[in-house]
Amino acid sequence: MSQGDPKKSHARAPEGPRDEPVAGGAPALDDAHWMGLALEQAHLARAADEVPIGAVVVLGGQVIARGYNQTRGGMDPTAHAEMVAISAAARTIQANRLVGATIFTTVEPCFMCAGALLHARIARVVWGVRDPKFGGCASLGQVLSDPRLNHRAQITEGVRADEARALLQTFFREKRAAPPSA
Repeated sequence: MSQGDPKKSHARAPEGPRDEPVAGGAPALDDAHWMGLALEQAHLARAADEVPIGAVVVLGGQVIARGYNQTRGGMDPTAHAEMVAISAAARTIQANRLVGATIFTTVEPCFMCAGALLHARIARVVWGVRDPKFGGCASLGQVLSDPRLNHRAQITEGVRADEARALLQTFFREKRAAPPSA
């Protein structure tokens, strides 16, 4: 997968404070920490023989939802990590808008996921590696920052990219090496 500038940030929406307060007034943990939780979800996807992509939604300095790819096992082409996570987040806060939330996902969201993130009013999207074949946020399109839309999200890319890339490359290398199933 190609990679732009590590930790490249495209500020497309008004940027809030870098460290959001959490309960007790402590500063929020950094992007690398939250991406580590998304990587844990990606490992769960891999263990389930799914493409290893994971996501977590953070609001107010706390994880409110997690998700990993479940398209194969669930026979649902819409069960991408981001879709699973934002649906769970909306249920957690009992609202269809995730205003002020940040999603951390190991791979650049596709067009479908980017559209859902905008509808959910996610404030910030952080990913590890670009997706040159399906990425709808930087690689093939710029859904999250299109000025014609009524909502845009701040983008940060390249967070723990080497780990996310290695996980994907290993998964697909193993798939190509495996004998074809009957």
